[in-house]
Amino acid sequence: MQLTRLGSSTLQVTPICLGTMTFGEQVHEADAHAILDRSLERGVNFIDTAEMYAVPARAETCGATETIIGNWFARRPGARQKLVLATKVAGPSRGMPWIRGEQSGLTKAEIVAACEGSLRRLQTDVIDLYQIHWPARNVPAFGALYFDPSKDKDCASIHEQLEAMDQLVRQGKVKAIGLSNESPYGVHEFVRLAEQHGLPRVATVQNPYCLINRGYENGLDETCHRLDVGLLAYSPLGFGLLTGKYDETGLVGDHGRMALYESMRKQRWGRPESLAAARRYNALAREHGLTPSQLALAFCYRNWRVASTIIGVTSVAQLDECLDAWSVPLSPELLTAIDAIRWEVRDPAQ
Repeated sequence: MQLTRLGSSTLQVTPICLGTMTFGEQVHEADAHAILDRSLERGVNFIDTAEMYAVPARAETCGATETIIGNWFARRPGARQKLVLATKVAGPSRGMPWIRGEQSGLTKAEIVAACEGSLRRLQTDVIDLYQIHWPARNVPAFGALYFDPSKDKDCASIHEQLEAMDQLVRQGKVKAIGLSNESPYGVHEFVRLAEQHGLPRVATVQNPYCLINRGYENGLDETCHRLDVGLLAYSPLGFGLLTGKYDETGLVGDHGRMALYESMRKQRWGRPESLAAARRYNALAREHGLTPSQLALAFCYRNWRVASTIIGVTSVAQLDECLDAWSVPLSPELLTAIDAIRWEVRDPAQ
């Protein structure tokens, strides 16, 4: 895998990134370290985490993922220097008052304090890519489709958030900054204000992108292309729906996260329409001699819109399967067939 540059930053990463949100919940520390070892062995130089992980979010496991990664760094001398490390500061509370209380508005002080906490847990002195996990302002995200201005409430301005990032960059604690679960308006404003005030420019946006959620293509792809902001595509397997493991059983009867956690089934990935669409794509994969996972991952891996695809795994075997899919090509005919299905089902997991 050739390295790719993240937006206008100097960060050079592999086009596959190891996501870690299962570490500390589905994946215990010893297994997480084995996955990290194997990922590094196979040449992946990019890992992503967040202060609120593990997922599903619980007060008892908040910060556990970063702690597990920090312990791995401590036990693997030299590993930290080989990796581009990304983490995220949580936005205002979404039913997680244990992070910063219910009234958090993502102020400058909150961002700086969150970064300090992540640095301690990760046992490192610098975060390569520091991202805002979701917007501080009112914005439709995580399956919400419509903007409702009546839900606006006080929060830190984008300018204030950029000033916090600027302080962290100037102190050498952060190299580059990014966004997550953002809209075209948000990306434009962060870039505009950064350029206007000489503040750090966002390098990336980490948003969902997969066969059953191509909402990124509804305007945000043009925004990021023209502003030189790289997409970090998360949930390329649609929370497991695009692996085929739920095709026969539905979202129960399996050991995947959709079956294990009822809260997951209440989200966008748990919609009946999402599973129905996934089954269409999974059948298409099999018709073309591919596994559903190979089709879903190759769709992201080979897409011009994607700077790096974030894969989440619970075992070394799953990691190898995801990395092996890098070599899978998709013919023009197959891409046309994918688009034909999307024309009918659109983006049910958006």
